[in-house]
Amino acid sequence: MKRGLAFIPLLALVLLGVLFAGYSLKRNPQIQPSAMVGRPAPDLSLPDLGTGQKVSLRATIQGPALVNFYASWCAPCELEAPALMRLKAQGVRVIGIGYKDAPENNLAFLARVGDPFAAKLLDRDGRAGLEFGVTGVPESFLIDASGVITAKFTGELTPDDERKIRAATGR
Repeated sequence: MKRGLAFIPLLALVLLGVLFAGYSLKRNPQIQPSAMVGRPAPDLSLPDLGTGQKVSLRATIQGPALVNFYASWCAPCELEAPALMRLKAQGVRVIGIGYKDAPENNLAFLARVGDPFAAKLLDRDGRAGLEFGVTGVPESFLIDASGVITAKFTGELTPDDERKIRAATGR
């Protein structure tokens, strides 16, 4: 009898492992939850890449827009550039925030890959990224006409992401 009781903790651990493994298998890795979805975009003032003057992020959004955090040192950001250029060509307003990067590196990056941004802001110390809950770059946030974040896209935008963004912005 005492030997049987010794296996109870082991059995409990095995059952917990099966439970968590089942949850992990059902989870869709493409869905990235964000605490910011459904909330107003943070009211931030960031330096403009061209002038260095502080600009209100909310003032640059002007209706539905995609806010994209990128960096010159980010290889996936370079791969994502054609998708952002397509969105711009289709009339989507894209706001770029250079994340933890120097202005001269941002300018060189945009000269190399193209400039899809209606407004270019800098987040040199990463504070804006913290306000948005950025976990890495590239990361994009879809903001509706009322200034509410409606979706978060983590990593390089996919063709499906582009369709969702165009549909949400009426493009």
